[in-house]
Amino acid sequence: MQHKIQAEKFGSRGAGMAHAVETCVHCGFCLPTCPTYQTLGEEMDSPRGRIFLMREVLEGNLAVEAAQPYIDKCLGCLACETSCPSGVEYGNLISPYRAHAREHGKTGPLRKAFRAILQETLPYPARFRFLLRMGAIVRPLKGLLPGVLKASFDLLPKNISSADSLPEIFPAKGPLRARVGLLAGCAQQVLAPEINRATLAVLSENGVEVVIPKSQSCCGALAMHLGEEERAKALARKNLEAFEQAGPLDAIISNAAGCGSGMAEYRDLFLGQPEEERAAKFSSNVQDVSLFLYNLGIKQPKGLPEPAKIAYHDACHLAHAQGVREAPREILKTIPNLTLLEPLEWEVCCGSAGTYNIEQPETADILGQRKAKNLAATDADAIATGNIGCLVQIRGQMEKRDTNIPIFHTMQILEKAYQTDEK
Repeated sequence: MQHKIQAEKFGSRGAGMAHAVETCVHCGFCLPTCPTYQTLGEEMDSPRGRIFLMREVLEGNLAVEAAQPYIDKCLGCLACETSCPSGVEYGNLISPYRAHAREHGKTGPLRKAFRAILQETLPYPARFRFLLRMGAIVRPLKGLLPGVLKASFDLLPKNISSADSLPEIFPAKGPLRARVGLLAGCAQQVLAPEINRATLAVLSENGVEVVIPKSQSCCGALAMHLGEEERAKALARKNLEAFEQAGPLDAIISNAAGCGSGMAEYRDLFLGQPEEERAAKFSSNVQDVSLFLYNLGIKQPKGLPEPAKIAYHDACHLAHAQGVREAPREILKTIPNLTLLEPLEWEVCCGSAGTYNIEQPETADILGQRKAKNLAATDADAIATGNIGCLVQIRGQMEKRDTNIPIFHTMQILEKAYQTDEK
């Protein structure tokens, strides 16, 4: 697409934004895989429509506020990148553009306050746990609240876990094969702390020593998604320092697709800045736990205690943003008594997308229903996925359908297979 964007006006990431715009040829291959286009049917709710809008804003032909309703409805799932034959790097446009829009656009006071609450609670497990407990108390009054706040109560968990203090070092079993650092995550520590425990158990079983730096912070993905670039940088700097202080590591492991994708963006976040070299080194060392185990070669588990059919759900920020699809499937296939099933429309987002199901509840609900329907159609005994947001979203949608199909993190299923091995 031709443009007149003066890239130098937009800092070190301006060239990446301009390149993404000029690479798009408006072919339309992205349309069938774009969740919002498929749901809303509007050209401006498609990747090529949004690229046109962002180009107009960056050229100075359109006000930020005119484009923002369509930009806000983008999940950032990057399915468009997977399906694009021209190689448009949409992620290199949407993230810095959101930072530009936040700086130069106007946000209503309610939305601004709501986003401030999200950013001051979700990245901090203790605060987030407190918020959930307060939410459970206030839930009977949700009908009195504005729509964006009311919808968030539907996502509250039935049970809120107690704080789980992870050790700073979790030893390997048997001969040491690798030493890694683990990002503990934020919301996941509150919503499903058992995922980290399962991850530690599986890595240990495979001869991997795990370091969990106490000084680590949120990955910054939430801040990036909301256009809070400086906040994202501050969080990223804490992680750069925390994992550097951990000593030599073979990899920095994430067990949440959104977090892994966020940390992989550090190299772009610090482009042209003093931290660029450190950030690039850090990002190149980030791996999803499934990919790390796949490349390492996992210890063969004995198998599940009973035969089970497992449907695998691709988290967008694992499949599209990180390009990891084969690894989790292959490690699940190593488990005896497990039959792996594939749902239709693997490439379509479930509607979670960070805080999307809170900020855009109607569209998220439609996408969640679509995903739950496809997963239920497999007649699976359980569902596996690699992202806490997807897990919460799909579980909630299954409950709405009154479909009793449990959903687990891939590491939880693998842990169960190793537990069987001990009996």
